[in-house]
This record gives sequence, C-alpha cells and structure tokens, in this order.
Amino acid sequence: MPPENDPGLPDGQAAPADEPTRVPLAIEDWLTVLIMAALALITFANVIVRYFTDSSFAWTEEFSVFLMILLAMVAGSAAVARDRHIRIEYFSDAGSAARRRRLAQFGALMVALLFFLIAALSLRIVWDDWRFEETSPGIGVPQWWYSVWLPVVCTAIGLRAVGLFIRRSRAPR
Repeated sequence: MPPENDPGLPDGQAAPADEPTRVPLAIEDWLTVLIMAALALITFANVIVRYFTDSSFAWTEEFSVFLMILLAMVAGSAAVARDRHIRIEYFSDAGSAARRRRLAQFGALMVALLFFLIAALSLRIVWDDWRFEETSPGIGVPQWWYSVWLPVVCTAIGLRAVGLFIRRSRAPR
C-alpha cells in the first residue's frame, strides 16, 4: 500500500515511512481507531435517543470527555514515537548534522522527563481518588476509573520518548 500524502508536503510527495520500532506503532494506531469508534457510537446513540425521546443518556458526555482526553494522549504517544511532536523546526533543522542529532536527543530526553514526571505526580491523584472514594460529578462512578489512565499513558509516552532517544543516538553521524 503506498504511503498517504501529507498535507504539509508538496503535491505528489509522499510522507516518509515510519522508522522501525521494537514496540509496534500499530498499538497507538489501533487504540486511536477504537477510541474514535467508541466516541462515534456513543454520540450516535445519544443523538438517536434524544431524537426519539427528548432526553439523553447522562453518561455520554462524561464518558466522551474522558475518551477525548485519552485520544489526545494516545495520539501524543504516536507523535512522539514517530518524531512528529511539536518543535520549532527553524532551530531543530538548522546547523550541522551533529547539532541536529544532539537537539533531537535533547528534545526526546525532555519529553521523556516531562511525561515520567507527570506519570509520577498523577499516581498521587489516583491514590487520592481511591483513598477518599471520589466519584465522578456526572454519573457517580469512582473517579479513579478515569484517573488511573493518566499515569499509564504518560508512562507509555515517556517510554516512546526513550525509544526515540535511543534511535536518535544510533543514527549515523
């Protein structure tokens, strides 16, 4: 299958293929598909119920917000793994090959540090949600059902950044 065209590239020019990774990038791709499908299904079900009954499912809004946040985090993991995260390309693509390599390594380390720090700090949030038996404001389910995914996905992003750092360290000089 030919690679898809990137809207940021000139017409007819294909996006570069993904670098090989130890952990398949298909994980994030399939999670994205599944989360988007769940969002579409619950939104469609809510529209149908609203149309026929003039009321809606109470849980759909709360669950949709959770899924959208999870979708952003999973997409962030894919962006880090593919080295397509946000950066100022004027600086990252300028200079010698050694300078670009060092900047890529530095950027990957900073992303890893940030997300490992968020994962560690968010463990306290999960613990507090569990310990104080917090419930969600909309439907009253345990809040930790939602918050437990923050340290999990942040750790995954951090590990993807470490993998990117290793790949950038192995790149030819």
